[in-house]
Amino acid sequence: MTRPQAPPVQIARWRTGDWRDERDQVAAEEPLQLSLDGVPLSVVMRTPGNDLELALGLLLAERVIRSIDDIAQVRISAEAHDESGGAAPRPPFALFSDLVESNQVDVQVRGGAGRRPERSFLASSACGVCGATTVESLALDFAPLASGPVIDPGVLPPLAGRLREQQRLFESTGGLHAAGLFDTSGRLEILREDVGRHNAVDKVVGRELIEGRLPLRRSLLAVSGRAGYEVVQKAVAAGIPILAAVGAPSSLAVATAERFGMTLIGFLRDDRFNVYAAPERIAR
Repeated sequence: MTRPQAPPVQIARWRTGDWRDERDQVAAEEPLQLSLDGVPLSVVMRTPGNDLELALGLLLAERVIRSIDDIAQVRISAEAHDESGGAAPRPPFALFSDLVESNQVDVQVRGGAGRRPERSFLASSACGVCGATTVESLALDFAPLASGPVIDPGVLPPLAGRLREQQRLFESTGGLHAAGLFDTSGRLEILREDVGRHNAVDKVVGRELIEGRLPLRRSLLAVSGRAGYEVVQKAVAAGIPILAAVGAPSSLAVATAERFGMTLIGFLRDDRFNVYAAPERIAR
């Protein structure tokens, strides 16, 4: 049975001096057990849906895998196989929905392709990959981003509104973040929602990985909320040169963007934004 992404709850609502018993919807948050070659690797707190994308995007960001060719097969539970939000692409590997326990994904890699991280990366809805704490550690796995593209600054401000317009679950719960991939003209290509913005990014990147589109050298990534370090890391892993956030960036996010040559934008609004790193990609 498919898990609801916005389950109903009974609430007591107080408004203008009066109490009412009503029904409301909240954003679903459940654990996803991620295994590598049958051995448990991580537990991810996420909003159910697009879990195959989430698992592959996370493994790519952690350099457990480096390309879609590293994957031999994936076993996934029926609930986790729900790919709501759009037709799922046919993956270039064997996919089995045969795990009996719910909320599980087991990725089998080709011989010698995958590596188990030396540290734990338990991922909660508040922290993307807790444990990678230095920009220098990322430099061991990722190369600086290529130069370009250069975009018109007028492309950026409308992205925040386009994210909100497409947030189906946010409208019913008010509790979900979004990550949207846009082309250089500002056209939305894919959007995902989750209780964690880093999970939403993993789902976007995982979908593009399955489709064989990485690296995303001519794409823009826009995220709701702030731009944390973990979101920048995941964008770097996918080769995304421009990241725009509705909220503020953190100091480590700025340092990471500078280290890899990523254009980092914050406080994206209808008529303004700030550029914190690599401004050369925005035409002046």
